[in-house]
Amino acid sequence: MRIDLSDRTSLQQHLGQEIGRSSWHAIDQMDIDAFGRLTRDVDAMHMDPVWARDHSPFGVTIVYGFQTISMMTAMINEILKRGSREAYKLNYGFDRVRLMAPVEVGTSIRGIAKLKKIEDRGPGRFLVTIEMTIEIQGKEKPAAVADWLFMVVNGDEVERRPEMTGEAKG
Repeated sequence: MRIDLSDRTSLQQHLGQEIGRSSWHAIDQMDIDAFGRLTRDVDAMHMDPVWARDHSPFGVTIVYGFQTISMMTAMINEILKRGSREAYKLNYGFDRVRLMAPVEVGTSIRGIAKLKKIEDRGPGRFLVTIEMTIEIQGKEKPAAVADWLFMVVNGDEVERRPEMTGEAKG
């Protein structure tokens, strides 16, 4: 069952609990290379398998730390569903991010989400903190742990601003 982030009452029942696990996501060299080019971070540790074999302590290329973190978006989208009352949820950032272990090329990772905190932020608004743990398949130590914040704004309780809906001012 996927969690409805917009249902404040239902969320309260899951406080302190795991709310879901994503599927496993394999990261191959093409993914790593594309991320490096996109972020303009061309680094042999990540993008040059021959260099990594000869010089890296891992013997293979590794996934960028920020790439591991960015994969959390795909993972959380598998865990959460868009609620019937939800106007929108905004990525509000992180309170804490720790990169715990490198992810080697060809390895799969998945996210485990735990509902950590819910804070009211005015009528129809609340801030949700989800602790995301990124597991590495076959490894005990996680790749990353982060407290990820989402601002949830319920459409039935908050007046929509014309500039947010594309409606012209009249």
